[in-house]
Amino acid sequence: MAGTKEIRTQIQSVQSNQKITRAMEMVAASKIRRVEARMRSSRPYVEKMRRVIGHLALVHPEFRHPFLLPREPVRGVGFLVMGTDRGLCGGLNINLLRAVWNEARALERAGHAIRFAALGQKAAVGLRRLNVQLVATATHLGDRPGSDVVVGPLHALLEDYRAERIDRLVVAFNYFANTMTQRPTLETLLPLPVKKDPELFDRWDYLYEPDSVDLLDTVLMRYLEAESYQALLENIASEQAARMVAMRNASENAGTLIDTLKLAYNKARQASITQEIAEIVGGAAAV
Repeated sequence: MAGTKEIRTQIQSVQSNQKITRAMEMVAASKIRRVEARMRSSRPYVEKMRRVIGHLALVHPEFRHPFLLPREPVRGVGFLVMGTDRGLCGGLNINLLRAVWNEARALERAGHAIRFAALGQKAAVGLRRLNVQLVATATHLGDRPGSDVVVGPLHALLEDYRAERIDRLVVAFNYFANTMTQRPTLETLLPLPVKKDPELFDRWDYLYEPDSVDLLDTVLMRYLEAESYQALLENIASEQAARMVAMRNASENAGTLIDTLKLAYNKARQASITQEIAEIVGGAAAV
């Protein structure tokens, strides 16, 4: 059994770590309300744009944008992976990278070329360790990034799509269901999925001003940037929730460990006192 001094040192070390994890839990809890409100406020905008774009894919104007046309066969797939800049958020990044890697390996076995772009330090480092082709990265996002942070990695993959190096574009992020549940999600960005909207069935076409080429290109680019930015906001909210839960669990585990160490300390101290009493009694008997 370890001596009382060593056990006391261990207790002090665990107590110091517990103070840190409690502070980090409180910081994450204070941030999550703000980032969750920001994430939820942008969902209606993206959903409305998704419905309009889905209807555009159903109609037959004089110009069919390349983003609206499905490509067969699919020869390459691009992944836009949303990660975090910092760790200590449980298995959030690992679970997402595992889902992306499993999908990418299945596509590679089917003969598809795979290209990646990453947002967040953990996603970039994780993908580099897998020795994959990383075409663009964006790191040091912060807690309140602007929509411009997704432009670079997204447009790098869009250039690959226009050049037909990839025929499908997927965004990978952690979907924020609630504080306790964040789901790794892989969502297809291109070609744009067709979603039927009963409210728009009676509108068979649009009148374009100034023309369908410029207007559709602008609207579709705005939609792709909004969809990618929404995925980033979902991932940031998931990060804060996962960090809050992880730090709470760490604090509780530290408390359990402290109780165990205190019990061991008391046992060691009692054994030391018993030994000293026995030595005193033995010495007195010898005299």
